[in-house]
Amino acid sequence: MRVPLPARGPVLAVAGVSVIVALLQLSGLAFWQGLAVNLAIFVILVVSLNLASGFTGVFSLGHIGFMALGAYISAILSLPLREKGDYLPNLPPWLAGIHLDQMLGPIPVGWLLATLLAGLLVAGVALLVGAVLMRLSGHFVAVATLGFLVIVRVLLFNFDDFTRGSRTFSNVTPYTNLWWAAACAVLVVYVVWRLKRSSYGRAMFAQRRDRWAAQSVGISVLTPRLIAFVVSAFFTAIAGSLFAHFITSFSPTVFYFDLTFRVITMLVVGGMGSVSGSVIGVGVVLAIAEGLRRVEDSTLLYGLSGILLAAFFISVIIFRPEGIMGQREISLNSLMATLRPWRKAPGDGPPSAG
Repeated sequence: MRVPLPARGPVLAVAGVSVIVALLQLSGLAFWQGLAVNLAIFVILVVSLNLASGFTGVFSLGHIGFMALGAYISAILSLPLREKGDYLPNLPPWLAGIHLDQMLGPIPVGWLLATLLAGLLVAGVALLVGAVLMRLSGHFVAVATLGFLVIVRVLLFNFDDFTRGSRTFSNVTPYTNLWWAAACAVLVVYVVWRLKRSSYGRAMFAQRRDRWAAQSVGISVLTPRLIAFVVSAFFTAIAGSLFAHFITSFSPTVFYFDLTFRVITMLVVGGMGSVSGSVIGVGVVLAIAEGLRRVEDSTLLYGLSGILLAAFFISVIIFRPEGIMGQREISLNSLMATLRPWRKAPGDGPPSAG
């Protein structure tokens, strides 16, 4: 079966990711496997934030709150029944009896359902929050979304019966592996990439460039912003579920400013408005952070990585504020043609010997 030309690039990308994941799985190198899972989770987070902020121009500082909600909801829903009774004894009866830990062969269908439910519940919260906040612009919406992050943090600390408060939430089943993380990352990148090229995506960028001009030609400002915010929150909750079932122990302190600004750094470095730039930004920042961590370990200059990474971020803001890619995208089909320059159009003769 011949693959249509527009689909060859995505098919090649999926095949390449599958080969890399398979090689990592066969290598048995736990460090690189864990690094790859972290890379996939950060790709989902950064691409999701790019959808909400890069596409619409509404800068959000509260998206890690959606990640925290997704992590806790999926962890609670997927706890085995006996462990849930011992670990969270004060849960309401309607929630205490839910245990989505069922397996269908090697497929954790219960966890997948818990992840989907977490994403839908968080999307519902984003719909309620976004209906109010997406009417704001500029620094007003940034401060308001930061307030949402603070509210989520306070709720997680005080809802002891559900989240164990400030204590570590552990005993989470490690369902997340290389294949699930990579599959979710590829799916999110593809959906956001297609959304960018849809009529909704064009409306998002139109109101970002000039909201008054967009309104004058009949383009709504609230609708594209709200769609981007809700879809972004859904994917961010999926990343939270992957994160929770990968590290298996976490607390509310994880989901706060440090993680927020790390994701923002990756977004700005890659380029706000570019899906492929988000992926590149994640790779660049993770590679620099890992290299600096090794320098720290060898020199015992702890804290050096944070200082140098901050200096790198400031340099990007000063010398290339649009990021590596800006709003441009890497065309996989054009890349394939570049890598195979000898391929000629039908009817052309064979390449010359010279």
